[in-house]
Amino acid sequence: MINPFSRTFSVSELEIFEFFSQVNFFEKLKYVEMAKFLPALHYRSYNRDEVVFFSGDPSQAFYMVRSGLIKLSIDIKDNFETIYEVRKHGAFGENALLENQKRIYTAIVASEQADLLVIPHFALQEIFDSNTKIKAKMMTALAEFYNQNNHRLFKSYKNSFGFFNLSEMFTPKENL
Repeated sequence: MINPFSRTFSVSELEIFEFFSQVNFFEKLKYVEMAKFLPALHYRSYNRDEVVFFSGDPSQAFYMVRSGLIKLSIDIKDNFETIYEVRKHGAFGENALLENQKRIYTAIVASEQADLLVIPHFALQEIFDSNTKIKAKMMTALAEFYNQNNHRLFKSYKNSFGFFNLSEMFTPKENL
């Protein structure tokens, strides 16, 4: 039986939800939970070599790629080294899900054009403050994302025969 009081969504809203359901951080949310993000959602287009944000910038937004290619890079001795490429349904700027963070990498458009969905940090925090289930699901997704990154880091370390100092990763921030 259909509930006559349940919320119905427009075709365009359903298209956004289908997109969200393919993005790592949103895949465990129900449509009614995804709907909370709609008022905060911004569409942005960028051109080749345009910087979305620099390493060290405040984490003011979370990004999802609708089309195009974004290179995530770190600065090493005045050069950019690409650490990851984000494509359609990929997300970046994930530390905007946390409070008072700075970017740890630079995001640059590598395709002719990139179309992004953007959710500002303040909107994420407002949603999290009033929707603890949404926050719990997204924080779990973030923890899983960071855990997968740790696995890849350790594998890389093993494969590099220990040519970098892994213990620095575990040094408390105040000692850096």
